Amino acid sequence: MTKILALAGSTRKGSFNQAIMKVAADGAREAGAEVTVIDLADYQMPIFNEDEEAEFGMPEKAQAFKELLMSHDGFLIASPEYNSSYPALLKNAIDWASRMGEGEKPLQAYRGKVAGIMAASAGGLGGMRVLVVLRMLLENLGTMVLPNQKAIAKVDTLMTDGVITDEKTVKQLKNLGKETVELASKLKSKQVIAYPVRGLAAKAKPYEHD
Repeated sequence: MTKILALAGSTRKGSFNQAIMKVAADGAREAGAEVTVIDLADYQMPIFNEDEEAEFGMPEKAQAFKELLMSHDGFLIASPEYNSSYPALLKNAIDWASRMGEGEKPLQAYRGKVAGIMAASAGGLGGMRVLVVLRMLLENLGTMVLPNQKAIAKVDTLMTDGVITDEKTVKQLKNLGKETVELASKLKSKQVIAYPVRGLAAKAKPYEHD
């Protein structure tokens, strides 16, 4: 069975992005996947520092997060837009999980995986600018990101008691979950050949020294 990990780059109570992620996760389940929904609040980890990593090793919560990524075939990620980019919370978790442990392959948590990405906001753009840089980040790590992505604008008008209730929006988000499962399943069965990482991304180390 295809396994999908669903998460949001926000731990705020009543998070819009957690709300849309949960709908996409429902779509993935309906498509036959085993879906794990997590809250990054349960995986608190320090800001990545290579000196601290060398002295103390991988933090327990960071290791647990990385193992979740490695044990799933694809991801559903909803991210807020902070100043046209992703929040530090999400980037820090992604950075920690990029670190190679003993017996692991480089970027094992990301390479050969599939991601469906989405964003939501009460504004008119729906956080669409974060999707550009989030796509770039994930693809540089070796994850295949679906062309279909969703930016849900004025999301507060599409909800009732913190739950997405607008039928059109629910359909779109569930379809994103379904498409993520379908592509992850094909990739898992090797019906799809993952595109190679080219250019600067192919030459870059998972995390270069500063």
